[in-house]
Amino acid sequence: MKDDRSTDLKPEVRAYLERIGYSGPLDGSAAALAGLQEAHLHAVPYENLDILRGIPLSLDVPKLYDKIVVRRRGGYCFELNALFGWLLRELGYAVTDYMARFWRDEPDPPPKRRHHVLSVEAEGALWLCDVGVGGIVPRRPVRIAEGIEQQQGDECYRLERDEYFGWMLCERKHGGWSRLYSFTEEPQLPKDYIMATYWCENAPDSIFTREAMIAIRTADGRNTVVGREFRIFAGDGVQTFVPQTETEYRDALKRYFGIELE
Repeated sequence: MKDDRSTDLKPEVRAYLERIGYSGPLDGSAAALAGLQEAHLHAVPYENLDILRGIPLSLDVPKLYDKIVVRRRGGYCFELNALFGWLLRELGYAVTDYMARFWRDEPDPPPKRRHHVLSVEAEGALWLCDVGVGGIVPRRPVRIAEGIEQQQGDECYRLERDEYFGWMLCERKHGGWSRLYSFTEEPQLPKDYIMATYWCENAPDSIFTREAMIAIRTADGRNTVVGREFRIFAGDGVQTFVPQTETEYRDALKRYFGIELE
Protein backbone atom coordinates (compact mmCIF):
# COMPACT_ATOMS: atom_id res chain seq x y z
CA MET A 1 0.00 0.00 0.00
CA LYS A 2 1.25 3.47 -0.86
CA ASP A 3 2.07 6.22 1.57
CA ASP A 4 -0.47 8.97 2.04
CA ARG A 5 0.16 11.72 -0.54
CA SER A 6 -2.10 14.40 0.92
CA THR A 7 0.86 16.71 1.66
CA ASP A 8 2.29 16.50 -1.88
CA LEU A 9 -0.52 17.36 -4.27
CA LYS A 10 -0.79 19.69 -7.24
CA PRO A 11 -3.06 22.71 -6.68
CA GLU A 12 -5.40 21.36 -9.38
CA VAL A 13 -5.74 18.06 -7.53
CA ARG A 14 -6.41 19.82 -4.24
CA ALA A 15 -9.11 21.92 -5.92
CA TYR A 16 -10.69 18.79 -7.42
CA LEU A 17 -10.77 17.08 -4.01
CA GLU A 18 -12.34 20.22 -2.52
CA ARG A 19 -14.90 20.23 -5.33
CA ILE A 20 -16.06 16.73 -4.39
CA GLY A 21 -15.73 17.34 -0.67
CA TYR A 22 -13.22 14.55 -0.11
CA SER A 23 -10.91 14.84 2.90
CA GLY A 24 -10.16 11.16 3.54
CA PRO A 25 -6.93 9.19 3.11
CA LEU A 26 -4.98 9.24 -0.14
CA ASP A 27 -2.97 6.08 0.36
CA GLY A 28 -3.82 4.23 -2.85
CA SER A 29 -6.07 1.80 -1.00
CA ALA A 30 -9.35 0.30 -2.16
CA ALA A 31 -11.07 2.10 0.72
CA ALA A 32 -9.74 5.46 -0.44
CA LEU A 33 -10.85 4.66 -3.99
CA ALA A 34 -14.35 3.90 -2.72
CA GLY A 35 -14.43 7.14 -0.75
CA LEU A 36 -13.39 9.16 -3.79
CA GLN A 37 -16.06 7.60 -6.02
CA GLU A 38 -18.83 8.03 -3.48
CA ALA A 39 -17.84 11.64 -2.78
CA HIS A 40 -17.85 12.36 -6.50
CA LEU A 41 -21.36 10.97 -6.98
CA HIS A 42 -22.64 13.18 -4.14
CA ALA A 43 -21.01 16.36 -5.43
CA VAL A 44 -20.87 16.38 -9.24
CA PRO A 45 -24.16 16.04 -11.11
CA TYR A 46 -24.78 13.98 -14.20
CA GLU A 47 -26.23 16.38 -16.79
CA ASN A 48 -26.62 16.89 -20.54
CA LEU A 49 -27.54 20.59 -20.52
CA ASP A 50 -24.73 21.68 -22.83
CA ILE A 51 -25.85 19.14 -25.44
CA LEU A 52 -29.40 20.53 -25.31
CA ARG A 53 -28.06 24.08 -25.60
CA GLY A 54 -25.99 23.20 -28.66
CA ILE A 55 -22.64 23.77 -26.94
CA PRO A 56 -20.04 21.33 -28.36
CA LEU A 57 -18.41 19.18 -25.70
CA SER A 58 -14.67 18.81 -25.26
CA LEU A 59 -13.00 15.74 -23.79
CA ASP A 60 -9.67 17.51 -23.28
CA VAL A 61 -8.76 17.35 -19.59
CA PRO A 62 -8.01 21.11 -19.17
CA LYS A 63 -11.44 22.01 -20.58
CA LEU A 64 -13.17 19.33 -18.53
CA TYR A 65 -11.37 20.61 -15.44
CA ASP A 66 -12.56 24.15 -16.15
CA LYS A 67 -16.15 23.01 -16.62
CA ILE A 68 -16.46 20.56 -13.73
CA VAL A 69 -14.05 21.90 -11.10
CA VAL A 70 -13.74 25.63 -11.81
CA ARG A 71 -17.27 26.34 -13.04
CA ARG A 72 -18.76 23.60 -10.85
CA ARG A 73 -20.86 22.03 -13.58
CA GLY A 74 -21.49 18.37 -14.25
CA GLY A 75 -21.43 16.32 -17.42
CA TYR A 76 -22.14 12.88 -18.81
CA CYS A 77 -20.07 9.69 -18.94
CA PHE A 78 -17.46 10.72 -21.50
CA GLU A 79 -16.77 13.90 -19.54
CA LEU A 80 -17.12 12.70 -15.95
CA ASN A 81 -15.15 9.46 -16.22
CA ALA A 82 -12.42 11.08 -18.31
CA LEU A 83 -11.79 13.67 -15.61
CA PHE A 84 -12.22 11.21 -12.73
CA GLY A 85 -9.70 8.93 -14.41
CA TRP A 86 -7.26 11.86 -14.57
CA LEU A 87 -7.74 12.49 -10.85
CA LEU A 88 -7.10 8.85 -9.98
CA ARG A 89 -3.92 8.77 -12.04
CA GLU A 90 -2.70 11.94 -10.34
CA LEU A 91 -3.28 10.15 -7.01
CA GLY A 92 -1.14 7.21 -8.10
CA TYR A 93 -3.73 4.66 -9.23
CA ALA A 94 -3.26 2.58 -12.36
CA VAL A 95 -6.30 3.28 -14.55
CA THR A 96 -7.47 1.66 -17.79
CA ASP A 97 -10.29 3.13 -19.88
CA TYR A 98 -12.89 0.88 -21.51
CA MET A 99 -15.91 1.33 -23.76
CA ALA A 100 -19.20 -0.16 -22.59
CA ARG A 101 -22.67 -1.03 -23.87
CA PHE A 102 -25.53 0.27 -21.71
CA TRP A 103 -28.25 -2.40 -21.47
CA ARG A 104 -30.71 -0.99 -18.93
CA ASP A 105 -33.93 0.20 -20.67
CA GLU A 106 -32.41 -0.54 -24.08
CA PRO A 107 -35.34 -0.80 -26.54
CA ASP A 108 -33.35 -2.50 -29.32
CA PRO A 109 -30.67 -4.82 -27.90
CA PRO A 110 -27.79 -5.25 -28.29
CA PRO A 111 -26.98 -1.61 -27.54
CA LYS A 112 -24.29 0.51 -29.15
CA ARG A 113 -20.96 1.04 -27.41
CA ARG A 114 -21.63 4.52 -26.02
CA HIS A 115 -20.51 4.44 -22.40
CA HIS A 116 -17.11 5.09 -20.77
CA VAL A 117 -16.00 3.09 -17.70
CA LEU A 118 -12.76 2.72 -15.75
CA SER A 119 -10.80 -0.24 -14.46
CA VAL A 120 -8.66 0.77 -11.48
CA GLU A 121 -6.01 -1.27 -9.68
CA ALA A 122 -5.92 -1.10 -5.88
CA GLU A 123 -4.50 -3.53 -3.33
CA GLY A 124 -3.73 -6.13 -5.97
CA ALA A 125 -7.27 -6.26 -7.35
CA LEU A 126 -9.06 -4.59 -10.26
CA TRP A 127 -12.13 -2.46 -9.58
CA LEU A 128 -14.84 -1.18 -11.91
CA CYS A 129 -15.29 2.55 -11.28
CA ASP A 130 -17.98 4.73 -12.84
CA VAL A 131 -19.17 8.24 -11.94
CA GLY A 132 -20.88 8.86 -15.28
CA VAL A 133 -24.42 7.41 -15.13
CA GLY A 134 -27.58 9.35 -14.38
CA GLY A 135 -29.53 6.36 -13.09
CA ILE A 136 -28.92 4.22 -10.03
CA VAL A 137 -25.51 2.56 -10.36
CA PRO A 138 -22.87 1.34 -7.88
CA ARG A 139 -21.95 4.13 -5.49
CA ARG A 140 -18.67 2.38 -4.72
CA PRO A 141 -16.26 0.46 -6.99
CA VAL A 142 -17.21 -3.10 -7.92
CA ARG A 143 -14.45 -5.69 -7.76
CA ILE A 144 -13.87 -7.16 -11.22
CA ALA A 145 -14.37 -10.82 -10.39
CA GLU A 146 -16.99 -13.25 -11.66
CA GLY A 147 -20.09 -14.10 -9.68
CA ILE A 148 -19.41 -12.24 -6.43
CA GLU A 149 -22.53 -10.55 -5.06
CA GLN A 150 -21.48 -7.11 -3.85
CA GLN A 151 -23.98 -5.40 -1.55
CA GLN A 152 -23.98 -1.59 -1.41
CA GLY A 153 -26.63 -0.35 0.98
CA ASP A 154 -29.97 -1.52 -0.36
CA GLU A 155 -28.46 -2.20 -3.79
CA CYS A 156 -26.63 -5.34 -4.92
CA TYR A 157 -24.42 -5.92 -7.97
CA ARG A 158 -22.38 -8.71 -9.51
CA LEU A 159 -20.27 -9.21 -12.62
CA GLU A 160 -20.88 -12.09 -15.00
CA ARG A 161 -18.91 -13.20 -18.06
CA ASP A 162 -20.53 -13.22 -21.49
CA GLU A 163 -18.76 -15.01 -24.33
CA TYR A 164 -19.40 -12.16 -26.77
CA PHE A 165 -19.96 -9.00 -24.70
CA GLY A 166 -17.30 -9.59 -22.03
CA TRP A 167 -17.95 -8.46 -18.48
CA MET A 168 -21.64 -7.89 -17.75
CA LEU A 169 -22.53 -5.75 -14.73
CA CYS A 170 -25.86 -6.92 -13.31
CA GLU A 171 -28.13 -5.44 -10.65
CA ARG A 172 -30.54 -7.30 -8.41
CA LYS A 173 -34.10 -6.10 -9.03
CA HIS A 174 -37.39 -7.63 -7.89
CA GLY A 175 -35.68 -10.82 -6.79
CA GLY A 176 -33.84 -11.39 -10.08
CA TRP A 177 -30.78 -10.14 -11.92
CA SER A 178 -30.93 -7.56 -14.72
CA ARG A 179 -28.23 -6.41 -17.11
CA LEU A 180 -26.92 -2.93 -16.46
CA TYR A 181 -23.98 -2.58 -18.85
CA SER A 182 -21.20 -4.65 -20.41
CA PHE A 183 -17.60 -3.99 -21.40
CA THR A 184 -14.68 -5.81 -22.97
CA GLU A 185 -11.09 -5.49 -21.83
CA GLU A 186 -9.84 -3.52 -24.83
CA PRO A 187 -7.99 -0.42 -23.57
CA GLN A 188 -9.20 2.83 -25.10
CA LEU A 189 -7.27 5.99 -25.88
CA PRO A 190 -8.82 9.44 -25.30
CA LYS A 191 -9.34 9.86 -29.05
CA ASP A 192 -11.32 6.60 -29.17
CA TYR A 193 -14.25 8.35 -27.46
CA ILE A 194 -14.53 11.21 -29.96
CA MET A 195 -16.81 9.45 -32.43
CA ALA A 196 -19.06 8.02 -29.72
CA THR A 197 -19.55 11.36 -28.00
CA TYR A 198 -20.15 13.06 -31.37
CA TRP A 199 -22.97 10.58 -32.04
CA CYS A 200 -24.45 11.15 -28.59
CA GLU A 201 -24.37 14.93 -29.10
CA ASN A 202 -25.75 15.02 -32.64
CA ALA A 203 -27.61 11.88 -33.73
CA PRO A 204 -31.39 12.35 -34.18
CA ASP A 205 -32.08 9.13 -32.25
CA SER A 206 -29.67 9.89 -29.40
CA ILE A 207 -31.42 10.03 -26.02
CA PHE A 208 -29.12 12.89 -24.98
CA THR A 209 -30.60 15.34 -27.51
CA ARG A 210 -34.26 14.87 -26.52
CA GLU A 211 -34.70 16.33 -23.05
CA ALA A 212 -32.84 17.29 -19.90
CA MET A 213 -31.41 14.39 -17.88
CA ILE A 214 -29.90 15.49 -14.57
CA ALA A 215 -29.13 13.43 -11.46
CA ILE A 216 -27.11 13.53 -8.28
CA ARG A 217 -26.98 11.35 -5.18
CA THR A 218 -27.82 12.95 -1.85
CA ALA A 219 -27.49 11.93 1.79
CA ASP A 220 -31.21 11.01 1.82
CA GLY A 221 -31.62 9.64 -1.71
CA ARG A 222 -31.18 11.38 -5.04
CA ASN A 223 -32.34 14.40 -7.03
CA THR A 224 -33.25 14.10 -10.70
CA VAL A 225 -34.68 16.08 -13.59
CA VAL A 226 -36.42 14.51 -16.57
CA GLY A 227 -37.45 17.09 -19.13
CA ARG A 228 -38.72 19.96 -16.99
CA GLU A 229 -39.87 17.87 -14.04
CA PHE A 230 -37.77 17.87 -10.87
CA ARG A 231 -37.96 14.77 -8.67
CA ILE A 232 -36.53 14.95 -5.16
CA PHE A 233 -36.23 11.48 -3.59
CA ALA A 234 -35.76 11.39 0.19
CA GLY A 235 -36.46 8.48 2.51
CA ASP A 236 -39.51 6.63 1.22
CA GLY A 237 -41.09 9.63 -0.50
CA VAL A 238 -40.63 11.77 -3.59
CA GLN A 239 -41.45 15.42 -4.24
CA THR A 240 -42.12 16.42 -7.84
CA PHE A 241 -42.57 19.85 -9.37
CA VAL A 242 -42.22 21.69 -12.66
CA PRO A 243 -40.80 25.25 -12.52
CA GLN A 244 -43.16 27.70 -14.18
CA THR A 245 -40.61 30.32 -15.21
CA GLU A 246 -37.02 30.34 -16.43
CA THR A 247 -35.97 32.05 -13.21
CA GLU A 248 -37.61 29.32 -11.10
CA TYR A 249 -35.91 26.70 -13.28
CA ARG A 250 -32.46 28.20 -12.82
CA ASP A 251 -33.03 28.64 -9.08
CA ALA A 252 -33.98 24.96 -8.78
CA LEU A 253 -30.89 23.89 -10.73
CA LYS A 254 -28.76 25.85 -8.29
CA ARG A 255 -30.56 24.59 -5.18
CA TYR A 256 -30.74 20.89 -5.99
CA PHE A 257 -27.68 20.36 -8.21
CA GLY A 258 -25.37 23.31 -7.65
CA ILE A 259 -25.59 24.15 -11.36
CA GLU A 260 -25.39 27.76 -12.47
CA LEU A 261 -25.84 28.17 -16.20
CA GLU A 262 -23.88 30.89 -17.95
